[in-house]
Amino acid sequence: MMDSALRVFTKLAVNNALANLRLAQAVASLSQADFEAPRTGFFPSLKATLNHILIIDWFYIDAIRGGTLGPQAWADETPFGDAASLYVAQRKSDLQLFAFCQGLAPHDLAAPVHLHRQSRIQTERLDDVLSHLFQHQTHHRGQAHAMLSGTPTAPPQLDEFITADDAKFRSEELSAFGWDETALGF
Repeated sequence: MMDSALRVFTKLAVNNALANLRLAQAVASLSQADFEAPRTGFFPSLKATLNHILIIDWFYIDAIRGGTLGPQAWADETPFGDAASLYVAQRKSDLQLFAFCQGLAPHDLAAPVHLHRQSRIQTERLDDVLSHLFQHQTHHRGQAHAMLSGTPTAPPQLDEFITADDAKFRSEELSAFGWDETALGF
């Protein structure tokens, strides 16, 4: 049986990947004009918001893996101009995060992570960095979800990936990654 703390982070990594898939599927139905259109949110469009999620993922995933990418992650704030190529990169990032979380041992959670900032190196515990990363993703996906309300595409359901009772709602998304409940140990 998987350690409880590790199970939480693995489930959050799965949740992240599945929510990003549903969001990407909804955004894929938009025109390029709707993808780029000005909208109310922390970032001014779906394009900017979804690119922000990805580049910050790059920053944190690099750091938790011992890298030094730092602010270079956002040197280009919108590296992807279209929804399809953006999702290809997001999926790759999501799979890296899942693999990282799946490979954790209990003692890893207290390990120091060095976050290379502009003029300093911030050191935090791994479990705190992972918690922050998942919160960041959820926060900005929520903004993208709200932005979709102003488009011809209905926002997708993004919150049925954690509990056992919701398994029937996530099977299609799990299979898109080649995953199933048994293999994940959930």
